[in-house]
Amino acid sequence: METAILFLMPLVALALIMIPFFVMIKRHREGKGFKFRKAILLNASSFIGVMILMTIFVPLFAFAEDASQAVDAALSVGDGLKYLGAALSTGLATIGTGIAVGGAAPAAIGATSEDDKNFTKALIFVALGEGVAIYGLLISILILFN
Repeated sequence: METAILFLMPLVALALIMIPFFVMIKRHREGKGFKFRKAILLNASSFIGVMILMTIFVPLFAFAEDASQAVDAALSVGDGLKYLGAALSTGLATIGTGIAVGGAAPAAIGATSEDDKNFTKALIFVALGEGVAIYGLLISILILFN
């Protein structure tokens, strides 16, 4: 029973988040007026409310029934820091990649549109920016499995 609830909770959360969006679409199709500010605030408040509910209710269902199982399954501080380091290395590397590709890709498109011979050189610069994400992922794998 509890596993079924755990699988259904994300679907219920998604439905609760999307209800204001569907109401806005319905009002638009009916020709009734709606205010964008109100719709955005309603959607944001439903998102925040669902996230708070998920933060409260998921641990209630996810923890083991027996206290000894919960103690055995608990992670140490070192494990938590290991996961935090892996997440930060991948996350920050992908942010850096996004910044690099965000600048290199439009320049590559412009250079290619002026002269087709510049395509391979431009592709190399875009690929160099993508390499940063691969290095971050590699560091995460080394942190997790070492």
